[in-house]
Amino acid sequence: MRTIQLKINDKVYDKFIWLLSKFNKEEIEIVSDASDFTATQNYLHNELNEIESGKANFISQQDFEDRLNEIV
Repeated sequence: MRTIQLKINDKVYDKFIWLLSKFNKEEIEIVSDASDFTATQNYLHNELNEIESGKANFISQQDFEDRLNEIV
């Protein structure tokens, strides 16, 4: 299966999604919205910048589990 990325005008978006919905999941699958991808990409880029600049705070596995147990 191939993956493509499209920019679709707001005027035809609903019609295009309707057309895609006529195919079954084995034929066409909508994998993600570009805005989700962009938001995730920006988030990860900022996280990487914090790590590379030395501003990131790290905790041990045990500290993580202890904090998680406190929340639960």
